[in-house]
Amino acid sequence: MINVEISNVVYEYEDGTTIYEIAKDFKKYYENDIILAVCNDKLCELSNVLTENSKIRFLTTANHVGSECYRRSVVFMMLKAFYKIADRKSFDKLSIQYSVSKGYYFKVCGGTKIDNTLLRRLKAEMDELVKQDILITKETFSTGKAMAKFKRFGMMDKVNLLKYRRASSVKIYKMKGFEDYFYGYMAYSTGILKYYELIPYDEGFVLQMPVKKSPKAVPEFIPQNKVSNTLKESARWAERLGVATIGQVNDKITDGTINNILMVQEALQEKKIADIASDIASREGVKVVMIAGPSSSGKTSFAHRLSIQLMAQGMKPHPISTDNYFVNREDTPIDEEGKLDYEVLEAVDVELFNRQMTELLEGKQVELPDFDFVLGKRTFNGNYVKLEEDDILVIEGIHCLNDELSYSLPEDRKYRIYVSALTPLNVDEHNRISTSDLRLLRRIVRDIRTRGTTAEHTIEMWKRVRRGEEKYIFPYQDSADAVFNSVMVYELSVLKVFAEPALFSVPEGTDEYLEAKRLLKFLDYILPLPKENIPHNSILSEFVGGSVFPV
Repeated sequence: MINVEISNVVYEYEDGTTIYEIAKDFKKYYENDIILAVCNDKLCELSNVLTENSKIRFLTTANHVGSECYRRSVVFMMLKAFYKIADRKSFDKLSIQYSVSKGYYFKVCGGTKIDNTLLRRLKAEMDELVKQDILITKETFSTGKAMAKFKRFGMMDKVNLLKYRRASSVKIYKMKGFEDYFYGYMAYSTGILKYYELIPYDEGFVLQMPVKKSPKAVPEFIPQNKVSNTLKESARWAERLGVATIGQVNDKITDGTINNILMVQEALQEKKIADIASDIASREGVKVVMIAGPSSSGKTSFAHRLSIQLMAQGMKPHPISTDNYFVNREDTPIDEEGKLDYEVLEAVDVELFNRQMTELLEGKQVELPDFDFVLGKRTFNGNYVKLEEDDILVIEGIHCLNDELSYSLPEDRKYRIYVSALTPLNVDEHNRISTSDLRLLRRIVRDIRTRGTTAEHTIEMWKRVRRGEEKYIFPYQDSADAVFNSVMVYELSVLKVFAEPALFSVPEGTDEYLEAKRLLKFLDYILPLPKENIPHNSILSEFVGGSVFPV
């Protein structure tokens, strides 16, 4: 017998018992399905066998890690079903493209048309797999044998990915004869994968799945077409440049052509910024540009680069950050965890902001505030501004698309821009790279460089940042006049150089450690790239250093 500690109580189980068998004894105490566990401070699957005294903490689908495991497992089940009902000879591959609404957009390459009839058949097959409660198992292969296997399957993106894998072995998941390689852990079996919808969209379909706050409900499908179209455009460019997956980016690094990709990517972004500036200049009466986006989306660098392009249009921009309108620290709202909440609109002095912006539009001279983050107070340091005929305000902040922030400013005088890091890059044809993960890595690297903050602290506060984004940013993103994607397909290779040492410093025994280990495993797929060739006006320089802008 071995001792198993759960919630500070010790239980006895036979040596060789799986975590799944133990989880069955405790599932009645959980509102949502148990999907993973933390055993002796290590994340593990329920299929793991216990052979020593252990301390276990269960993770459900209402946990972030558990929710991601659920979504990954549903994708595996969908692929198993699709490859069964579709004629394998009639198409090249089924490929994940990017996130849409709360799901993933898939496209069939080279054949098979997606229609309602096919999706009904696919749904029926997936429902049958849930009903059968099929085990999801895994087997270890040498990297060479795994590459040969996927080459036979025609999954060349995986072959290319594994070519750069340092480890000598690969774990391949199996579901009733269907095999695939996934980045991240899987559910024990298909029985809990009940909640999903298949929705025809564009040239393919969206696999819509629950999120952690409502793990038993599939959210309404809201495509947010402006953001989706921006992602589609980025994905199309990535495919044309031959950098749609991590393996392809690694190829460009090893063959020495990555600098060409770098220059093209920067040129594409500069053209997009210039196009937005031209659109602003063409709109008579516009005097206020409102720039919003989630954390680490590159809003500040974008605002500076846009200001340069506006100057090229004959305008005089005045950059303003809404962070300077924060209320004093003693007046900052407290969140549900008892910590200062800078994400809510109430953390901003909305009245002062509207009064000053209105006075500027009326032609008055205004002394703009600065916020001292060390003292936690708003100060006035002689920063006087008065708008002339060709002047324009360029305002950036997380609430800038929310009309409650700028309620007193006339609609016809505002131009809204949504900036985000919408990566078109994927691990391979079946594994999506989370845009949130990319932004978190940006934030970790920047916080260490500019604020002396540890990776542990940044990871700990990230869940609060994400909670604020869901409430105060994402609902407004499709109301923008323009959407700008700040991602460079090569940037993970640059961020890796700075992020890895920071992540290795996160101490064991914490949730932050588990997240750091996950990110380190992800970065292991990526070849490093030094920052020397990154232009000093690049948005990436805001995070890795060397920017010409005051960021």
